[in-house]
Amino acid sequence: MLILASKSPRRRELLAMLGVAFEIITAGIDETMDPALPPEVNVARVAKAKAMAVGAAHPGRLILSADTIVVVDGRILGKPHSEEEARAMLRSLSGRRHTVMTGFCLWQDGVSDVHVEQTHLRFKPLSDSEIDAYVATGSPLDKAGAYGIQDQAAVFVEALEGDYYNVMGLPLCALTKCLRRRGVAVLGTVEP
Repeated sequence: MLILASKSPRRRELLAMLGVAFEIITAGIDETMDPALPPEVNVARVAKAKAMAVGAAHPGRLILSADTIVVVDGRILGKPHSEEEARAMLRSLSGRRHTVMTGFCLWQDGVSDVHVEQTHLRFKPLSDSEIDAYVATGSPLDKAGAYGIQDQAAVFVEALEGDYYNVMGLPLCALTKCLRRRGVAVLGTVEP
């Protein structure tokens, strides 16, 4: 049985949707991004560190970990620490194009597959009242970039290019290919 090394309820739902049996075991690692590294390297590094940490305690098991960030103008937006920080992040995305990157890692006994998926989005211009109303829902506080495409923030998205599920935190098409290469049945089959 696969181990999902993530607390994210969205990743849990997405993996269950694929029909993959899994249990959740998380690792408390430092997820601080290194400003000297490009965003795609950072997100891959954190995803791999999570998998390695859980894998060290569970030899022989296949571990899936992931990390998601939002990038605008080369700047990484993680999860906001306050409502004011959430408002600032949403203002920085207002009327602009940005990229959501999810790095995921499949790890087993020192062998890893690391993949970074990028999805490009454009938000419509947001009014202060829209931002305030969305922040008041509490939803932005546990999401990279201070928004969840699967909730009320869906109305902010004017355009999307790439994997929708990547924006939720797990690029399902790319993940399915990697899982099947490892012999894990997705939707009941290991066939491509």
